[in-house]
Amino acid sequence: MRHFELEVFFSKWEFKAKYHLTASDMESMSLSELMAMASEEERKSFDNLWLGYTQTYGDPFLREEIAKTYDNMNSENILCFAGAEEGIYTAMRTLLTPEDHAIVVVPNYQAAETIPLSICDVTGVSLKEDNNWDLDIDEVIGALRPHTKLISINFPNNPTGKIIPKDDLDRLVEVAREFGIYIFSDEVYRGIEAEDKRIPQLADIYEKGISLNVMSKAYGLPGLRIGWIACQETELLAKFERYKHFLTICNSGPSEILSIIALRNRDSILDRNRKLVSQNLEKLDNFFGEFPHLFEWKRPDGGAVAYPKYIGAKDCTEFCEDLINDTGVLLLPPSIYKSELLPTPPDHFRIGFGRNGMDEMLDVFYHYLKKNR
Repeated sequence: MRHFELEVFFSKWEFKAKYHLTASDMESMSLSELMAMASEEERKSFDNLWLGYTQTYGDPFLREEIAKTYDNMNSENILCFAGAEEGIYTAMRTLLTPEDHAIVVVPNYQAAETIPLSICDVTGVSLKEDNNWDLDIDEVIGALRPHTKLISINFPNNPTGKIIPKDDLDRLVEVAREFGIYIFSDEVYRGIEAEDKRIPQLADIYEKGISLNVMSKAYGLPGLRIGWIACQETELLAKFERYKHFLTICNSGPSEILSIIALRNRDSILDRNRKLVSQNLEKLDNFFGEFPHLFEWKRPDGGAVAYPKYIGAKDCTEFCEDLINDTGVLLLPPSIYKSELLPTPPDHFRIGFGRNGMDEMLDVFYHYLKKNR
């Protein structure tokens, strides 16, 4: 497999850049802030935790709380992982064989295509830049082959923030059901989009739907390293669990208890995060409105990242490189979203809006643009 370009880039810049303006997660919290939400019983459970191995599927109470975030899932429909990446890797390695074919939406989180490409034939279907990043379901149908086993989607999409309309999602499920195809749905940003944009989770509405989620993004707790897959096919989850035995085996006990506390307080956490997203998007509206000759900006449907178009004189990657070197403001250049399946826009960069400190970061960015007319 080729290098994970995003992680290679972040390995260099994420903790070095002064202004992380491309973070993909929500503002996190301290351990003391999270524990302040805990009940007395939960605090005792954390303080007296036995630091031995945990159950491979995940703590039963954790799986119960995760199941409550779905409409039709029970704890037996949940398998926990050490973050979302392990869930992606496990699902693709377990489901796909060299004889299979997969369809992947582009642009994407690189693992969604790189891992399948290391196993089988993969066809990319692009979100349409000139049509509000829509997914053309007819194009998905046209990409089907007799041995297509999996369609991989991600909404709210990273990096565009696109959310597929409900009618299109229903049609995609109908097509997949007709041909017995799995849909792997990366849903890590669900919960911080506007309610009128929110779509159902695949595991709730499709018997071959595989829903991926994590504590990292919408909840803003990436340090816990707790992710999960929800699926109606418990036999398939059992295969995933067997594969996990060769990876992490089980999750961190302290992280499981902390995730239980966070999920039991999910309404207040997500409400806080939605308010922060709304505030920061207003700031971005005003910021990009000052520079219509340099950027094409459109509010994303959901998530914590957007994908503006740079229309200035420089190459977009060069623009991002000059910005970080001159000011310490970090954006994600278009080269990071290069796909092996299809061309990706060379003039779009990723900006994040899920964290605090937006005023200061945009102020530095603003003065850089004014200085370098």
